[in-house]
Amino acid sequence: MDVTCEVVGEGTQTLSLAADATYADVCRATGYSPHEVTVLVDGNPVPEDAPVEASEVKVLRLIKGG
Repeated sequence: MDVTCEVVGEGTQTLSLAADATYADVCRATGYSPHEVTVLVDGNPVPEDAPVEASEVKVLRLIKGG
Protein backbone atom coordinates (compact mmCIF):
# COMPACT_ATOMS: atom_id res chain seq x y z
CA MET A 1 0.00 0.00 0.00
CA ASP A 2 1.14 3.55 -0.68
CA VAL A 3 0.79 6.19 2.03
CA THR A 4 1.44 9.90 1.58
CA CYS A 5 3.40 11.02 4.63
CA GLU A 6 4.23 14.57 5.63
CA VAL A 7 7.05 14.83 8.15
CA VAL A 8 6.24 18.22 9.65
CA GLY A 9 9.01 20.68 8.84
CA GLU A 10 10.80 18.28 6.49
CA GLY A 11 8.50 17.65 3.53
CA THR A 12 6.20 15.06 2.05
CA GLN A 13 7.00 11.64 0.66
CA THR A 14 5.14 8.59 -0.57
CA LEU A 15 5.85 5.43 1.40
CA SER A 16 5.34 1.93 0.01
CA LEU A 17 4.33 -0.27 2.94
CA ALA A 18 3.27 -3.88 3.40
CA ALA A 19 -0.48 -4.53 3.45
CA ASP A 20 -0.31 -5.38 7.18
CA ALA A 21 1.82 -2.34 8.16
CA THR A 22 1.31 -0.53 11.45
CA TYR A 23 1.88 3.13 12.25
CA ALA A 24 5.19 2.11 13.87
CA ASP A 25 6.22 0.93 10.39
CA VAL A 26 5.35 4.40 9.07
CA CYS A 27 7.69 5.90 11.67
CA ARG A 28 10.53 3.58 10.71
CA ALA A 29 10.00 4.21 6.99
CA THR A 30 10.60 7.92 7.61
CA GLY A 31 13.83 7.15 9.49
CA TYR A 32 12.50 7.72 12.99
CA SER A 33 11.81 5.45 15.94
CA PRO A 34 8.20 5.34 17.19
CA HIS A 35 9.61 6.83 20.42
CA GLU A 36 10.79 9.96 18.57
CA VAL A 37 7.61 10.85 16.69
CA THR A 38 3.82 10.78 16.79
CA VAL A 39 1.75 9.81 13.77
CA LEU A 40 -1.35 11.94 13.16
CA VAL A 41 -4.37 11.01 11.06
CA ASP A 42 -6.81 13.87 10.46
CA GLY A 43 -4.98 15.79 13.20
CA ASN A 44 -5.41 13.07 15.83
CA PRO A 45 -2.63 10.84 17.20
CA VAL A 46 -2.94 7.13 16.45
CA PRO A 47 -1.47 4.18 18.39
CA GLU A 48 1.78 2.91 16.93
CA ASP A 49 0.54 -0.70 16.96
CA ALA A 50 -2.67 0.08 15.04
CA PRO A 51 -2.88 -1.08 11.41
CA VAL A 52 -2.47 1.65 8.82
CA GLU A 53 -5.90 2.53 7.44
CA ALA A 54 -5.27 6.08 6.19
CA SER A 55 -3.79 7.04 2.85
CA GLU A 56 -2.43 10.34 4.23
CA VAL A 57 -0.64 10.85 7.55
CA LYS A 58 1.50 13.43 9.28
CA VAL A 59 4.55 12.56 11.35
CA LEU A 60 5.33 15.03 14.11
CA ARG A 61 8.73 14.92 15.79
CA LEU A 62 8.55 15.07 19.56
CA ILE A 63 10.55 17.74 21.35
CA LYS A 64 12.72 16.84 24.26
CA GLY A 65 14.62 19.20 26.43
CA GLY A 66 16.23 19.49 29.75
